[in-house]
Amino acid sequence: MPKLKRVDGEERGNTDFIESLDRGLRVFELFGADARPMTLSDLAKAADLPRATARRILFTLERAGYVASDGKLFTLTPRVLALAGSYLSSNQVVTILQPVLDRLSSAAKEISSLAVLDGDEVIFIARSSPARVFSSGIDLGYRLPAFCSSVGRVMLGKFANNELEATINAANLTPMTPYTVTDKVLLLATIITDREKGYSLVDREAEPGFRSIAVPIRRYDGTIAAAINMGAHVDRVSTGEMIDRFLPLLKEAADSVKSQLL
Repeated sequence: MPKLKRVDGEERGNTDFIESLDRGLRVFELFGADARPMTLSDLAKAADLPRATARRILFTLERAGYVASDGKLFTLTPRVLALAGSYLSSNQVVTILQPVLDRLSSAAKEISSLAVLDGDEVIFIARSSPARVFSSGIDLGYRLPAFCSSVGRVMLGKFANNELEATINAANLTPMTPYTVTDKVLLLATIITDREKGYSLVDREAEPGFRSIAVPIRRYDGTIAAAINMGAHVDRVSTGEMIDRFLPLLKEAADSVKSQLL
C-alpha cells in the first residue's frame, strides 16, 4: 500500500492549518485506496503516522460512526455516503448536468458520464445509463489519470500552453494499456489539437477495449468546469460513429447548460 505524502502547515502557507484534522483525513482517504479491511498497523504505516496517533484517529472515526471494527480490522460504514451525498446535492454542475446526462444516455442508448479534474486525475461524479444493462466498470467516484482519458484531456485543455507543458512534465505518465500515449511532446500536441477541435477521442488508452469521446463543460464566462463523455467497447462502436453520432449530442448538451453555470 502506498504511503500518503504528509504536507505540513508551513508548506501550505496557512497559519490556521490544523495538523490533527489533516492526519485524520489522510487516514480516512486510505480506505478508498484499498478494498480490503485494514489493520491498525496497515493504516499507520500507509499514513506515515505513529501507531498511537493512528489508533486515536480510528477511535474518533469509530465514535463518529464512519468506521467499524471487529477489534482487529477496520472498515468504513455506510455513513460515509452522507459525505458524498452532501457534495453531490450541493454541487451546481451535478445538479444541472444529471438531467442532461439522462437525456444523452436515452438518445444514444449508451452510458454518459460527468467528470471533474482533481490534480493529475479525473473523478466521475455523475453518470447515466440506458435501460439495457451494460457496465463499463466506471461508477461514481471512479478515478482515471487525466492525461490518457477523454474527459481529462479536454479539461487539461483549459491551461495555457506553457502551463499545460509544465503539468505534463510533472505528471506520472504510467501507461494504462499498450495503447497509452506517454510521449510528452506528442501528448502536449494532442491536447492542444483537441482543444482546438473542441473534443477529445481516446481509443483504448485508459482502459483495454474501451474508447470514449468527451467535450468540455463551460461556465457562462467560458471557463471549463467539467467534462462529459460517452464511451463504448471497441467491438460495438467505431471511432467514426462516435464522431458522427455521439459528438453532436455531447456538444448540444454542453451548449445547453453554459448559461446556467455560474
